[in-house]
Amino acid sequence: MKLNILDFLTGFLLMNAMPHLIFGIIRLRFLSLFGFSAVGNLLYALVNVVTAGAIYHYQYDITSMKQDGILVGALTMFGIFLITGRFFVGLFQPKSKPALPGYLKEK
Repeated sequence: MKLNILDFLTGFLLMNAMPHLIFGIIRLRFLSLFGFSAVGNLLYALVNVVTAGAIYHYQYDITSMKQDGILVGALTMFGIFLITGRFFVGLFQPKSKPALPGYLKEK
């Protein structure tokens, strides 16, 4: 089997989009192409997904996506988390707990 660089880039960009989406939703400071902000991370995730889609369209044509189960699964998971991520973070992340335990804070 021969490695296709365009397939590699498509998968790389899709998987790179997920942590930036997560960090943007939970408002965790994380470096992206657009800085450390939550909005910057969300925009960078969107840029990754659009670029991956453009590469896929260039190589295979977008209509063949319905036959590529890995790509459809990755995009479905991305969409589900995009829609429900903020709800689940709010549901499972207690707001009263400090980010660091008390013994790690400076006095």
